[in-house]
Amino acid sequence: MKPDVRFVIVALAVALVVSLATAPGRLAVSGESETKTPSGQQAAPTESTGLVTLDEARGQARLLHETIHATLQVVHRQYYREDEGIPLPASTLETVFDELQASRNIKLHWLAVDAQPMSVDHKPRNEFEKNAVAALKAGKTSFELAEHDVFRHAGAITLSNQCLKCHLPTRTSTKARTAALVITMPLKQD
Repeated sequence: MKPDVRFVIVALAVALVVSLATAPGRLAVSGESETKTPSGQQAAPTESTGLVTLDEARGQARLLHETIHATLQVVHRQYYREDEGIPLPASTLETVFDELQASRNIKLHWLAVDAQPMSVDHKPRNEFEKNAVAALKAGKTSFELAEHDVFRHAGAITLSNQCLKCHLPTRTSTKARTAALVITMPLKQD
């Protein structure tokens, strides 16, 4: 019997949050605040400022991107079936994004690059995202920018042939296309 897709995603999300909570520079310290996630669970302890250095942000963004990309690919390939009426893995992961925003102040969302956006929310929202789309279309695997007190990272998400049934229904080849995951987190000021 195959595990429920939502169970797999939640289990991976828990592992991700735990890994972020124990990343270098993020160990528990006195004076931490308690936070509840949207689902009512106790969030991982965070420093009272919740801010990280640029190097920590870059490492966390790469870890998040790799984990979410792998989760999306594995769950979609091994557990999702169109005829079962369950939510798409990418949509289910948006719940994980909400949890991370509430517990870690890290914002994540999908971005269309060279395929049809599945939502108006997946179109470029600002200059950073327009530049990220251009860089990813040009073959880069990621695009990032640190400005003032914010770090942004857009990493490529592979849309394989099975994804293109929805993302590019009028395609004329089975060549993989690209979407992106945008990660935004606050930075500690030096």
